Amino acid sequence: MLRYATRRLLHALLVLWATFTATFFLLYVLPGDAALSKAGVGSDGAALNAADLDRVRAELGLDQPALIQYLKALGNALRGDFGTSIQTGSPATRMYAEAVPETLKLAGSALLVGLAVGIAWALLATYTRRNLLRQALLALPAAGVSLPTFWIGLILLQFFSFRWQLLPAIGNEGVQSLILPALVLAIPTASMSAQILSRSLELTMRAPYIETARARGASRGRVLLGHATRNSIIPVVTALGMTAGHLIGGSVVMESVFSRAGVGAITVRAVNFQDTPVVLVAVVFAALVFVTVNLLVDLLYPLIDPRIRLRRAPLERPVGARRPAAQRPVAAPEATA
Repeated sequence: MLRYATRRLLHALLVLWATFTATFFLLYVLPGDAALSKAGVGSDGAALNAADLDRVRAELGLDQPALIQYLKALGNALRGDFGTSIQTGSPATRMYAEAVPETLKLAGSALLVGLAVGIAWALLATYTRRNLLRQALLALPAAGVSLPTFWIGLILLQFFSFRWQLLPAIGNEGVQSLILPALVLAIPTASMSAQILSRSLELTMRAPYIETARARGASRGRVLLGHATRNSIIPVVTALGMTAGHLIGGSVVMESVFSRAGVGAITVRAVNFQDTPVVLVAVVFAALVFVTVNLLVDLLYPLIDPRIRLRRAPLERPVGARRPAAQRPVAAPEATA
């Protein structure tokens, strides 16, 4: 387990480095000029001349070759310093750290609600004996995955906030402001979990040990909850890695729709302003969440299903090495006249 965890940790570090590198050079080749965005116009409303822009580029380090800029940014990032925001002049990590709790609160609430609803939906669809009701229950998750979340958010805002005035439309104040965005963000998670678990349950319910449990007199509910669910939940746990990434990305959209303060607004402004330090923090944070969740999921496998064990792969026999005596082929006797 220690070797496996170490190997997975090294893989996660490689993913973070690749993400940082790809993001840096992508921002570098994008059209535009961060120095021009920072300088804007002069105090008298006139555009800055070339000398002033060169001075701003020198202050930001943009006059150096791309490789030098990258190596400096990477070295500072390894120490936890992503630089200062071009927009505000504040440390990029501090700006992002102040906004992360609200985004994690939204994403975490959506994850819990989505998993609970998706698992309950799949169990209900599997438990019912009515074929028409089962088909209807299994068809709804596909619709939940296909519908765009921002459109659902606008519909819920129209009814629950503007028409019925039951829940606030914007802001971060109180638990009520979290209900609508969390519900909208939970719909894709619940739909995907229901689809995966229902398919896994369908295959598991055909297994021989399920027939044995039924032959021993176990009720349908006991067979479903006590035997089939635990053996069918592994695909749902595997999908948590992708779900975490989708929730972080979806939180950015929901914070824009519901005007919530979080990493969404900061990221959008940073991209529009070509604020490289803040964008790098945003992308590395999303990648860190993704690899951390995937690492935890991998380590949870043996706890969920005891049949899964981390074994050391047998060493391959070197080329030219002699087989053990027990494995050597016995020569066939020569034919006699």
